[in-house]
Amino acid sequence: IQQVFKQLFYMINAIALNNLLLRKDVCSWSTGMQLRFNISQLEEWLRGKNLQQSGAAQTLEPLIQAAQLLQLKKKTSEDAEAICSLCTSLTTQQIVKILNLYTPVNEFEERVTVAFIRNIQKQLQERNDPPQLLLDFKHMFPVVFPFNPSAITMDSIHLPASLNLDFLSKV
Repeated sequence: IQQVFKQLFYMINAIALNNLLLRKDVCSWSTGMQLRFNISQLEEWLRGKNLQQSGAAQTLEPLIQAAQLLQLKKKTSEDAEAICSLCTSLTTQQIVKILNLYTPVNEFEERVTVAFIRNIQKQLQERNDPPQLLLDFKHMFPVVFPFNPSAITMDSIHLPASLNLDFLSKV
């Protein structure tokens, strides 16, 4: 069950983050607030079902950081440093794309300046990020079956003749 929910939450993360990276109309402060609330509801559900050890919540980390990125101030070099230290699960390309797509929804917000984005790129240039922008939502985690040894020994097993397994012999 834990592995199923880890996979399911990864798919939620990948599809939501990919939509955020491809749609300018959802890159806003209010969307960041809404995403963070919805993610906290999912995390609360995991805690309620006692699935916090499944790793499902950790698969949501890139989406959580993207939501926080939408909510942070984006003006000063201190803001750039905060973004760089906070967004460790996002690639440089993803951070820059979200900042480029950021759209203010009211007159109190301002667009992200080109100088600010260049500052972010300069600070993140040492990272060894993969060049891909979108997450692979078809990625599958390996399934792990726990080993439960049997108390029955092999020499105590009786094979019925009706199974026609005459070619097997005890050693």
